[in-house]
Amino acid sequence: MKSVKFLSLAAAAALMATAAFAAPPVKEIETAKGKVLAGENDMTLYTFKKDTKGVSNCYDDCAKNWPPLMAASDAKADGAYSIIERKDGTKQWAKDGMPLYYWVKDKKAGDITGDGVGGNWDLAKP
Repeated sequence: MKSVKFLSLAAAAALMATAAFAAPPVKEIETAKGKVLAGENDMTLYTFKKDTKGVSNCYDDCAKNWPPLMAASDAKADGAYSIIERKDGTKQWAKDGMPLYYWVKDKKAGDITGDGVGGNWDLAKP
């Protein structure tokens, strides 16, 4: 009987661990401009106007200033959140097909200093 109980607990733990990897690492936070999307670290996420659905066009110096919200190799798309493949083979989270990024000049949770930079960057909205 103990082994059946143990196996049930092990199966439940494995299912919960799988569910944790399946969910996108994104949440809503309140900022001076209303609700925006943020990563697990509570840092604001942005979209790039030069991207197209499912395609990132931010590499090299752009990606140094606007680090992509990377997806683990075992991450799974969920609802409006999808995973795109970058040209280097890594994976990146996207919302409604648009890749998501951080801004290096945001220093604390709720900062939105990247909004409108160069006329190309927008706050990612829920």
